[in-house]
Amino acid sequence: MRTAYRVLAYVIAVEVAVQAMAAVWAMAGLGKWIAGGGVADASLIESETAPFPEIAGFIIHGINGGIVIPVIALVLMVLSFFTRRKRPIVVAVALFVGVVLQGQLGFLGHEVPIVGALHGLNALVVFALALYAARRVTFDQPADHHTDQSVTTG
Repeated sequence: MRTAYRVLAYVIAVEVAVQAMAAVWAMAGLGKWIAGGGVADASLIESETAPFPEIAGFIIHGINGGIVIPVIALVLMVLSFFTRRKRPIVVAVALFVGVVLQGQLGFLGHEVPIVGALHGLNALVVFALALYAARRVTFDQPADHHTDQSVTTG
């Protein structure tokens, strides 16, 4: 259980790095395409053809952020309950909430562009939480641990 928890947490961290790489790759390709005379307007989004190859970065970013990472975070959160330990559960829930927030910030950024800055900042939070979950979470305290340990004698 511990190994699966750590592996999934590392996978989320790697996926966040892939997200950053895909977004920058796509934006760089878009910039190069515009510098070469391309025009970015609504027809670009509605086009059936790929105007530049780096547009795949936007697709990767969308699928990863909208489906892949949330599913992995959900699986990690569900798995955390099987550890029966408080810390892994708390961290996995926080990570899942961060991932859900990340998706919402990404979608809202299309309507309110300044939210894109929060999307980028929250990505760092998700990355840090994923690494914390993978490297620093301890599994030694049960979730139902009580400090009051009474001993009964018969």
